[in-house]
Amino acid sequence: MKKSNFLKENNGRLMWHPMTSPQDSIDNPPKIITQSSGVTITDIDGHCVVDGVGGLWNVNLGYSCQPVKDAITDQLSRLPYYSTFRGTSNDVAIELSYELGEFFAPDGMSRSFFTSGGSDSVETALRLARQYHKLRGDPGRVKFLSLKKGYHGTHMGAASVNGNANFRNAYEPLLPGCFHIPAPYTYRNPFNETDPQKLAQLCVAALEDEIAFQGANTIAAMIMEPILGAGGVIPPHPSFAPMVRDICERNGILLITDEVITAYGRTGAWSGARLWGIQPDMMCTAKAITNGFFPFGAVMLGDKMVEVFEGNPAAKIAHGYTYSGHPVGAAAALACLAETRRLNVVDNAAARGTQLFEGCKALMEKYDIIGDVRGGYGLMTAIEMVSDRATKKPIDADTAATVQEVTYQAGAMVRVSGPNLILSPPLVLSEQDTTTILSALDAGFKAA
Repeated sequence: MKKSNFLKENNGRLMWHPMTSPQDSIDNPPKIITQSSGVTITDIDGHCVVDGVGGLWNVNLGYSCQPVKDAITDQLSRLPYYSTFRGTSNDVAIELSYELGEFFAPDGMSRSFFTSGGSDSVETALRLARQYHKLRGDPGRVKFLSLKKGYHGTHMGAASVNGNANFRNAYEPLLPGCFHIPAPYTYRNPFNETDPQKLAQLCVAALEDEIAFQGANTIAAMIMEPILGAGGVIPPHPSFAPMVRDICERNGILLITDEVITAYGRTGAWSGARLWGIQPDMMCTAKAITNGFFPFGAVMLGDKMVEVFEGNPAAKIAHGYTYSGHPVGAAAALACLAETRRLNVVDNAAARGTQLFEGCKALMEKYDIIGDVRGGYGLMTAIEMVSDRATKKPIDADTAATVQEVTYQAGAMVRVSGPNLILSPPLVLSEQDTTTILSALDAGFKAA
């Protein structure tokens, strides 16, 4: 049997895939991607498309970023692994912590705790938040606040602060003490408010009400994405994040920004916190930190954390991962940071993001199946599909699948999650690549 036939026959049959049912992978075999170059991917049948998903929000520099590949190869030949647990370290992890401190200094961050990915980073931040309050003599602060529609990963703690039932129901009961407030989602919200600034004020009022109800002295931290990503690319009004920062500060609540998607240029700013002009207490990063070439993440820590943990013999961090500070991942991250700076990807993300966003709004004029287009901040765009614009009834799964498949055949990989078609291409996308994505989407919506 040919290898390609073997792979097709066993695709979805022997491997369980994330975020879908095993049976669905059998009934609807996933695309088998075998090659990549630049911003394109090629499947097992030789069909080449522009990757409108950017791997999974993480291949910011495209698939041909040779400096990162070279750094991985060189590090493998020199020191492929060593632990950073108590008593040992490695040179590249130390160098990376310095570079990250420089990179995130405008966000008020100066220390790093290394992880293996985004969910790890969120879990770490939640744990450190509780420990911070215990060290300060305030052990009753154990609760967490987050936004509905927010996504923070798949660990038990991360799933508990997730704001989407799809990622929660199958695994409940989750971590107690996690509470959610309405997201500033103008297309669908409990206030029926379409003005972004007024909606931001209503959501902030709901946050203050929840804090008063729970008791500020019981809450450890608020965690939020600066722009909600997997929940459907929901950018808040620019006033929202500063108001949340102020409320947390006044109530002694740590603010964690989940920057797993938004850090390193995705929004057209170097971080989501910087986009909104705030300084959180912790930042969770991963994904683009190594361009997707190696599993790696970093929690960045601000002054409050430093003041409480450093110089305190009781502040033992009884938490970590075998691969925390992995030298190969650290080498990849160093090279990735250097390329990210050299290419100044924020400028291209902003320019191509505007082109993509405006192009999707033009498609909305053509097709009633498009109920809402969201984005406008870098290369983060979502199209919410409906079967009826007047009632905002979500599109059925079969029609959404048709849009996705025809778009793929027409030249672009896109991601459909429920009624949302999400676009998060590499930040090195060209004007022509963006046009290709829009043309393919046009074909997909026309077919539906």
